[in-house]
Amino acid sequence: MPYSLLMHRQVSARTGLTGTHGGPLMRLGLALGYWGRGPGRDHLALATEAERLGYDSVWTAEAWGSDAFTPLTWIAAHTSRIRLGTAIAQMAARSPTATAMHALTLDHLSGGRMMLGLGLSGPQVVEGWYGRPFPASPLTATREYVDVIRQVLRREAPVLLDGRFHSHPYRGPDATGIGKALKPITHPLRADLPVLLGAEGPKNIAQTTRIADGWLPLYWSPARTDVYQASLTALPENFMIAPMARAEVCDDVAQGLLPVKAMLGFYIGGMGHAARNFHADLMARMGYAEEARRIQELFLAGRKEEAVLAVPDAFADEISLIGPRERIAERLDLWRGGPVTDLLLTAPDPRTLRVLAELNT
Repeated sequence: MPYSLLMHRQVSARTGLTGTHGGPLMRLGLALGYWGRGPGRDHLALATEAERLGYDSVWTAEAWGSDAFTPLTWIAAHTSRIRLGTAIAQMAARSPTATAMHALTLDHLSGGRMMLGLGLSGPQVVEGWYGRPFPASPLTATREYVDVIRQVLRREAPVLLDGRFHSHPYRGPDATGIGKALKPITHPLRADLPVLLGAEGPKNIAQTTRIADGWLPLYWSPARTDVYQASLTALPENFMIAPMARAEVCDDVAQGLLPVKAMLGFYIGGMGHAARNFHADLMARMGYAEEARRIQELFLAGRKEEAVLAVPDAFADEISLIGPRERIAERLDLWRGGPVTDLLLTAPDPRTLRVLAELNT
């Protein structure tokens, strides 16, 4: 059976939803990202409108400014049904037990709506902003982090892990030796609170399917699902694949793609070192190796506007939903034809949210 058809059937089984078009019905989410210079003034309005329109989830993020959990708590207080996710919370920002505390607290306050999306980030951010060493074995560090969180949420026994990166109790050379294994005072609302991971490398993605409840791809092209084929061969039941995509209903496609190109220029060019940039590596695996190198060169040379313009329109277009309603409707069918269960939209206005909700029926 062709890979695309197999994935099409699996997503129907995993969401349990079928649209009027006869294919699987992706759940829609609203991805708000992190703040820029200040609070996103329209974030709460967009979140409440998304809930009114029947969106399944709303997601916040963090980098080196606003945190992911506080805005999500604010949104939780003003909504009643929509699920709440972090896409993503940085692992380096908190110990795994502290992250678990955030998640179980918000899960209680929201009545069981919390989803915990985590990401490792890269060396520049981890060491430059969070002041921590980037793990020599990212897969091991991620696996241990998730293990600790699962132990906290299960609350079956005190947290114990003789880990390479996350030991509980701590047993480092500077330890006092009197650390005590503990379990949370507060009883978690759900032991099975969903944990999702932002993974980019093939081995990291494959591990994600084994240890997490879902995957948060950074860039997803419905025309290039084979890029991930080897990593997605055995998906667990109800496993979420939830990529983010810019969406905007507009007449001028080229103009609508500019925010996508600006994002790509920043991530490919500036969100990482010239010799170690996971985002640039991903773009290369998706067929744009030469273009990724050029974007990096321009951005790191201080020619940021040129770096943005160097982003191929074709790449920006295939990972987003931009243009008139009819064009978006046609392209949305491509997204529904693969393994995506949840499409997380970064949408700038209520009209775009409404149009996508109408088309995804």
